Amino acid sequence: MRALLIYIFCILFLGVSLPTHPSQAQDTSYAPAESSTPERIKVNNIFIIGNQKTQKNIILRELDFTTDYYYDWETFMGILKADQQKIYNLRLFTEVEITPLITGPEEVEVLISVKERWYILPSVIFQLADRNFAEWWTNQGRDFSRVNYGVRVTHSNVGGRNEKLRFLAQFGFTKAFDILYSKPYIDKNQKHGLAFQLSYADQKTIPIESEFNKQVFFTNETESILRRTFSTALRYTYRRTFYNFHFVTLGYNRTWVSDDVFQENPIYFQHDGNYLRYLYLQYSFRHDRRDNVAYATDGELLQLTGTKYGLFFTDELDEVEINIVANKYIPISDKFHYAGGLTAAWFLSDLQPYTLVRGIGYNPNFIRGYELNVIEGQQLYVQKNSLRFKFLDVAFDLSSYLPVEQFSTLPFKMYLSANFDHGFVTDRNNIPENARLTNKYLFGYGAGIDIVGFYDAVLRFEYSLNNQGEGNIFFNFKAPF
Repeated sequence: MRALLIYIFCILFLGVSLPTHPSQAQDTSYAPAESSTPERIKVNNIFIIGNQKTQKNIILRELDFTTDYYYDWETFMGILKADQQKIYNLRLFTEVEITPLITGPEEVEVLISVKERWYILPSVIFQLADRNFAEWWTNQGRDFSRVNYGVRVTHSNVGGRNEKLRFLAQFGFTKAFDILYSKPYIDKNQKHGLAFQLSYADQKTIPIESEFNKQVFFTNETESILRRTFSTALRYTYRRTFYNFHFVTLGYNRTWVSDDVFQENPIYFQHDGNYLRYLYLQYSFRHDRRDNVAYATDGELLQLTGTKYGLFFTDELDEVEINIVANKYIPISDKFHYAGGLTAAWFLSDLQPYTLVRGIGYNPNFIRGYELNVIEGQQLYVQKNSLRFKFLDVAFDLSSYLPVEQFSTLPFKMYLSANFDHGFVTDRNNIPENARLTNKYLFGYGAGIDIVGFYDAVLRFEYSLNNQGEGNIFFNFKAPF
């Protein structure tokens, strides 16, 4: 019915259609059906169909044009293309189509057609507790006791206002409970938002240090709980423009560890006592202009973050961390695109509690070919590169098997990738056991296959080698950057 309405509108008004998915934008001509186009146009009305749950103002917030204002035709078509990508990146819809319908010499009506996702997603948790699959398969000997299981319930559009509500109950290797609620806009002008999170976790086996650039795990003889963590945070969001976001987070963390941990690593914390308690304040700026936030092929992402651990009471922790993420995605042709990313992180102090340790090997800071290693330190720099070729782009009609509209179409894309990553970690403590990879230039390279499927799910298979002459097959469940 929705498609029929669009078709009738286009025939009656001689309109033009934009593609149904942002990633197909470069494959479709934006020239109208008529042989000539107006030099300028004015939008009379904006119509939205298909938003059975989502409130209209959530969609209108992403539009960079307004009614009763004249636009140059080519400029207007560029605005529609960008707006379609912004609406799709709300991750509320499986399809977005914007159609300008010419109704007069310099007048158009704009029809926005969306196909909503399924918003309430209960799912079973069955996942590895380790950093990645290669760590579990090789370093941990495919130990199925290192598996987390439970249930996760996510509502990604509470009240039709793009509010997120998530509840998690997890058991197995790590017992965890988590609740998150976020409201993107709390004001009439839709610029200010709030989010709240509350988490608890306990573990009987924990990493206590690294040796020879691999994590060392510890479990005591009685298999009792070694670490408990409680954390809560309140985040404020300010979105002044379409692509720029500001985040301010105030949080509290309390971690308890058993005496047995200090017998294995006396400096697990940097003070006496079994508790590490601190307030933290974090500011983050994000500029996000990617065409698809799950697997980008065009655009850029810049994120700058500063975190102060320890506010007012700094006896147990007084630390500052700075992070930078800068990614660029460049389309070369309809089939090829280049993706490059830079991540960097700095701690100002020479030594951190082990719960705050960073380095290459901890998500998202990795070098392909070094997935089996952790390279820990106070400063890290990683630069990643991928040249990708899209060799398959199809969509399967499942409507005869699944009569639910949200699951009636299965998109499926496959990319070949050639990859090269490099970087280094500075360890001011110069721990001898980790000297093979710290304070040294590292690089890795290889090839892979990336699969992008339903609801932007990503699966990657890669074979990578590093400059130590080590090679292996790795696979992951999200885009590398």
